[in-house]
Amino acid sequence: MTAADAGARRAEIADGLHRAHERLDAAARAAGRDPAEITLLPVTKFFPVSDVEILYGLGCRAFGESREQEATAKVAEFRSRTTDPTVAWHMIGRVQRNKARAVARWAHTVHSVDSARLARALDAGARAAQDAGDRDTPLAVLLQVSLDDDPQRGGVSSADLHALADEIAGTAGLALRGLMAVPPLGWDPDAAFERLAGLHAALRSDHPEATELSAGMSGDLEAAVRWGSTCVRVGTAVLGSRPLA
Repeated sequence: MTAADAGARRAEIADGLHRAHERLDAAARAAGRDPAEITLLPVTKFFPVSDVEILYGLGCRAFGESREQEATAKVAEFRSRTTDPTVAWHMIGRVQRNKARAVARWAHTVHSVDSARLARALDAGARAAQDAGDRDTPLAVLLQVSLDDDPQRGGVSSADLHALADEIAGTAGLALRGLMAVPPLGWDPDAAFERLAGLHAALRSDHPEATELSAGMSGDLEAAVRWGSTCVRVGTAVLGSRPLA
């Protein structure tokens, strides 16, 4: 990439990030909320480390990934150049149990825990990473809940949500932080996020530490903020169309 190309890419990302923050701030104010209580998480999956470095230079300290193999390599490359301990990598995609140990070595937070078997695998991976000196804190986890109780699209059913939360709360390697959901296809975002907010309130009655709510993406962040999202996962609105995988 030439210097001119690099400069143009930085300008493009800076503009996207600025516009996304403007949307988030306006949505928060419209909902009577403080924009500072909502994290804008740039989703960097499929984008190169150079884009992550641009975002870092623009002040971002958290990044979202969704595929273990890509993320493991990207995190290692980024850390070889930048040793800032405040950078937090978030795994927002589904995690296969046989990838849990690898994810636990680099992830600050996993947004997509939807079964007890996965939770146990991540717990074992996080404890092994702590023993090896690869991490010094428990792995933060969000429970991905299925808003239509269809397990084929990922997410624990609402009926099983509290049992899963209880199991995670009893582990040594994991820290329960809240909920995540993706609106089912064809659902009105407000209806989806209203249901999610109700499930979150019920969860917090038993687990008051589960304060985080990961909801909203480039197309529906305003609705998510109306219903209490504390983290919007924004990819295309910041970085543009994703390259082909």
